[in-house]
Amino acid sequence: MPYSWIRAVGRGIGFLGFYCLREYRKCALSNLALASTLAFDLKKIKSTAIQSFQNLAINCLEYPKLAREKNIGEVIRCENPEAANELYAKGHGIVFFCAHQANWEVLFLDGTTRMKGVAIGKSIKNKKLYQWILSIRQRYGGTIIAPRNAVREGFRALKKGAFLGIVGDQGMPDSGYSSSFLGRRAWTSTAPALLAYRTNSPIIFAETRRVKGGYRIRYSDPIWPDPSLPMEQEVPRMMDKTLSLLQESIKGAPGEWLWQHNRWKQQTPQNIYKPFRHDCICIILPQEKKLFPHLPTLKKIYEVNFLILIAPEEHRGSIPIEANETIYYRTLSELLRNDYRFKLVFNFTDYKPIHAHYRALSAFDVLDLPKLQKLAKPHLPEALQNNPSEIFKKALCRPGYQEPTLTKSFDQFSGFF
Repeated sequence: MPYSWIRAVGRGIGFLGFYCLREYRKCALSNLALASTLAFDLKKIKSTAIQSFQNLAINCLEYPKLAREKNIGEVIRCENPEAANELYAKGHGIVFFCAHQANWEVLFLDGTTRMKGVAIGKSIKNKKLYQWILSIRQRYGGTIIAPRNAVREGFRALKKGAFLGIVGDQGMPDSGYSSSFLGRRAWTSTAPALLAYRTNSPIIFAETRRVKGGYRIRYSDPIWPDPSLPMEQEVPRMMDKTLSLLQESIKGAPGEWLWQHNRWKQQTPQNIYKPFRHDCICIILPQEKKLFPHLPTLKKIYEVNFLILIAPEEHRGSIPIEANETIYYRTLSELLRNDYRFKLVFNFTDYKPIHAHYRALSAFDVLDLPKLQKLAKPHLPEALQNNPSEIFKKALCRPGYQEPTLTKSFDQFSGFF
C-alpha cells in the first residue's frame, strides 16, 4: 500500500480509537487543556486529541512499510544534515534529542544511514514483537540500548565519536530538574545535558514532520556545553534551551505529538496509590465549613500537584489553603464546568450530577467523603473512622508516605559521573 493509503486507514482507526480508548482519551484531553500556552478552546482541544490518536495509528501501520522499504532515503529526508555530518567526521559525539512527534522511529533510521549511533529504547512484554521492532530500528547498523544501561552505554558511544539518540519528553517526577513546559511545571531527566557536558558533546534537537509520501527531519543548531562553567549551571541551561526548541516544534504541529502520555507527572509512585496519582486535582467545596480544618491535610498530600479549588462565593478570602487557581460559584449549576483539565475530582458537596459530568470529560474518578471512608476503613482504627484528615491519608497514601517537596536532588544519573 502507498503511504497515502496507509495514512487514510490510520486516520480512520485513530478516529475510532479516540472514542474507544477511554483512559487515553481522557489523558490526551486533559493534557491539551493543561497546556496553557496553546490556549486552545474546547473544540480545538478535541480536534487536536483526535489528530494525535490518528498520528499514533498511522505510526503503527507504517512499521511493516518501513521494514520493507528498499530505499529509505526516498521516504525520509533530512533538510540540513551538514552540521551534524561535519561534527561526526571530526570525531565528535552528538546527543540527538527528539520527542514523540510524527513517527519518531524515522529519526534513528535516517541517522544510522550516515553515522554510527545508539539510542535508548524500552522493551515491551511481547518478546517476538519487540525483536521484530528491533530488526527495523537496527537495520542500518545502529544499536538500541536498554534504559538501565543508558547512561553508561551512551557515555561510551559519545566518547567514541558516535551519536546518542534520546526521546526526552517523558515526565520524570524523580528528577531534580523542572521547567515550564507549555505553561506548566514539568519534570525532565537531565541525562542528555549531563552526558553532553561530561563528554564535551553538543545537543542537537531533531524535529520530525509528516509530509506527503514520507517524512521531513530538521536539526537545530548544536547546543554546546561550556566546560569552564560548573555542571550545576550548564546542565539546566542546556536543558532549558533544548526544551524551548521542543515546545516551539510542538506548537507548529500539535496533532503530531503524543498527548496520551503523562508529561506533567508530579508525584513519584512511592507516595500516592496509582488510581489517585494524577497531575491536576480539583476540590469542590460545599457551603458548610466543617471540612475546612482538614483541608491542609489534603493540600499536603497533593502539595506538588496542580490544585484547583471550586468554592462558594461567600467563602472568598476564608479558605485555609492556597491553590493554583480558585473558582467561586453562587449556584450549584455553576459547578458543572466544561473543563478538561481535571483528572481527579474531590466532590464534598451533596450535588450528585457532578460525578457523571466530570467523568464524561477527563476525570478518571470523582471521590466523595463516603467513598473515601470506605477506602480508608480497612486501614483505620474505629476511633478515627470519622476523622477526615485520617481518612484522606489512609485512603489515598501508601504506607510510609512522606510529604513531597519541590526541592529535590540534582538528578538520579549524576552519581554515575
